[in-house]
Amino acid sequence: MVYYPYFRGKQFELIAIRESADIIARNSFIPIIEPVRESLASLGRTLEVLAQHSAKAIIVTNPRYGDLRGNAQSILDMLEETYPQDEDITAGVLLTGDTTVTAAIQELNTDSRRNPSLIHAGFSMPGELTAGLQGLTAPTNVFIESEANTLYRRHFTGTTRVLIRDGFRRVKNSAYPEVENFSDLHATYPDLSMDGYGDFLTVGDFYAEGGGPAYAVAIHLTFIDPALDDTMRIYHFISDSNDTPTDPAGKFAQALQKLIDRLDAGNSGLLWTSAIEEFRELHDRQHFPGLGHVKKLSMKHHLETLADYHQSANA
Repeated sequence: MVYYPYFRGKQFELIAIRESADIIARNSFIPIIEPVRESLASLGRTLEVLAQHSAKAIIVTNPRYGDLRGNAQSILDMLEETYPQDEDITAGVLLTGDTTVTAAIQELNTDSRRNPSLIHAGFSMPGELTAGLQGLTAPTNVFIESEANTLYRRHFTGTTRVLIRDGFRRVKNSAYPEVENFSDLHATYPDLSMDGYGDFLTVGDFYAEGGGPAYAVAIHLTFIDPALDDTMRIYHFISDSNDTPTDPAGKFAQALQKLIDRLDAGNSGLLWTSAIEEFRELHDRQHFPGLGHVKKLSMKHHLETLADYHQSANA
């Protein structure tokens, strides 16, 4: 079982990877990281920590979002300078609706020393691409499910194929139900003839540079429900005072209290992870660490939950 969590290279996403490097390595997870910040210092620190744990990672060398969109030579330069012979730190070539076959093959050739994977995200000429790849080593093909349907994926039968599904339904924080389904892909990807699977964790595929102040604060936490054939579900613990964007600390305290109440009820289904432990400590201390930190804890919990699922499945 191979899990490919897809991260954008924002600060707290990279911190989540660094703090989860041991779990990522021990469970053979392969994070995909799309750099979105011009400064690559934090990405470099993240790769250094992954390398220390002998973990693998795929770095998107032609990101479509953020500061490096359309000008990603600095990513390749950093990889070649720091990890010239590291087979664990590989490249990912993003194929979007704007990518031509010529550009795709050129990007693959440019990244050839880094054992590149193809990330299919809206590309529309799979037949022409597979013809152009004849004679080349077949790359791993990663499909963003919403942008690469079954007929599209059929063109790449016989290669290593990975399906990325966005299980996070994005609505206004105040509009979430307490709990809903997230995904079953961790259990069903072999039935779809896939060799691995992934998701956008508890952040989702939507990308924005930043946002205004939050009217509602939400804590998003996933869990595996054995009563529903091991479907992954997600809690949304939402603040109550959502009429104005003031007092984020108070809103967080309200959302956190709902999480603690659910845990104390004894039937939450939530795995006891390092993130849950920290949420309890934050509740005990009545401390608000900032919304970015809350998002980081949510991502770490998701990684630990899937690690536990795969360890149990392999036992």
